[in-house]
Order: sequence, then structure tokens, then C-alpha cells
Amino acid sequence: MVAKRLLVHGRVQGVGFRFATCLEAKRLGVNGWVRNRHDGTVEIHVEGTEDLVDELTDWASHGPPTAHVTRLDITATASENSTGFTERA
Repeated sequence: MVAKRLLVHGRVQGVGFRFATCLEAKRLGVNGWVRNRHDGTVEIHVEGTEDLVDELTDWASHGPPTAHVTRLDITATASENSTGFTERA
């Protein structure tokens, strides 16, 4: 199991990015959370098998059709032992 923190830059707020991330994460069966940040980015904490975390990471590099991702910062992080995938405020 691995855990990663993704910081998504671009037009990623107000376009359904968090909702779409939750749907994709649940489809893949990974755990974690997603939230908007005050600086206009979206932060994702994802945990799961390396292959599934990589799939969500690949998806986050473009996001839903309404988003325009300009940069994706990826950092390995410690597990939070998350269960399920949630949207945070």
C-alpha cells in the first residue's frame, strides 16, 4: 500500500473537480480525501495499491472535462489509514 498527496493546479475549482475525483476514486476502490485550497488548487490524499494510486494520479493530471489542469505536484506521504473516499471542506 502507498499514499500520495496530489496538488492540482489550473482551472480546477468551480468545475466539479472534487465531485469527479470522488467518483473516480470510488470506481478504483482507493481511499483518501479531496478538498479545495484557498490558493485555488485542489489537494488530494490517496491511499491504495501502487497501481490504483497511479491510476488516480494519471486521472488527476487532466481531471473532468470541465477542468484545465496546468500542473500536478506529487508527493509520497504517510498513510492516514483512510477508509473510503470523502470530500473535505
